[in-house]
Amino acid sequence: MTDTIRTKTELSELGEFGLIRRLTENIVLKNDSSLKGVGDDCAVLDFKNKKILVTTDLLTEGVHFNLMYVPLRHLGYKAVTVNLSDVYAMNATPRQITVSIAVSAKMSVEALDELYSGIYMACERYGVDLIGGDTTSSLTGLTISVTAIGEADECDIVYRNGAKNTDLLCVTGDLGGAFMGLQLLERENEVFKVNPKMIPQFTGYDYILERQLKPEARKDIPPLFKELGIKPTSMIDISDGLSSEILHLCTQSNVGCRLYEERLHYDNQTKKMAAELNINPLVAALNGGEDYELLFTIPVSDNDKILNHPDITIIGYITDESEGVNLMTAGAGQLIPLQAQGWNPLKKNI
Repeated sequence: MTDTIRTKTELSELGEFGLIRRLTENIVLKNDSSLKGVGDDCAVLDFKNKKILVTTDLLTEGVHFNLMYVPLRHLGYKAVTVNLSDVYAMNATPRQITVSIAVSAKMSVEALDELYSGIYMACERYGVDLIGGDTTSSLTGLTISVTAIGEADECDIVYRNGAKNTDLLCVTGDLGGAFMGLQLLERENEVFKVNPKMIPQFTGYDYILERQLKPEARKDIPPLFKELGIKPTSMIDISDGLSSEILHLCTQSNVGCRLYEERLHYDNQTKKMAAELNINPLVAALNGGEDYELLFTIPVSDNDKILNHPDITIIGYITDESEGVNLMTAGAGQLIPLQAQGWNPLKKNI
């Protein structure tokens, strides 16, 4: 019995236009606002009386992802969802995306097929249309740029700058899982470098691995707000760590905040991996990032609407700006000023 040999098609065999045709030939537009997608000089959109929201995110090999342990299909999926998360953070609905890639000669056509299978999977999951983009060559590895376009009624849009004194600070889901998943992947990658025959020790950690490799955007939360009769006063998604996001809201709203350590929620796998690696879960939540949960504020009068909701936790409250942005520690009850120690790719290491 002989093994099947998988052939790889060089990008040069298709050329740019052949590659574009291959990656986009099966697109079926889902949204009425998508009048014209791939195939012309511009996409054509019709949002009628809606407000349009646009956001762009860039992922670069060696900075945002490591292809030693990130599957291309997962990478394509993640590249889309991290952009859609920004749209949901404005209390809006994403409708279209564009995808631009820069690829090196080492990348085969089949590898890009795998990348785009993840992109299309995310489009299907979130009901968005891929309507355009660009391709070019790269000398430094793979780069992916995704732009997401969303819509909302003006009265529904939530900005970062509306938090008011006494508002409740809330978060969806659990925190720190994506960071601990990354630590696990990095650990096993280092082991692999020393002994390529070693089997990765991933058993029992499927949740935190998925939080890192295939995160989901919280598309369920804007409809939940309508169902509960809530409109947040401010909102942001947690991409760079809880501490950084809280400081963004407070800075733009000109307010302070008190965050309670004992109110932060962690998944059991997050706590288990943190203990195994001797990392405080609080550090993972505050500084880790990539959880893509939603952080938002609501008037204290809305407390009963979210009280005991299984997917929303009140983690603090907004104060006057003069009181600063502080963490109340569990046990000792000390007030510690929050610092933005989350993801910052342009910051120099001191």
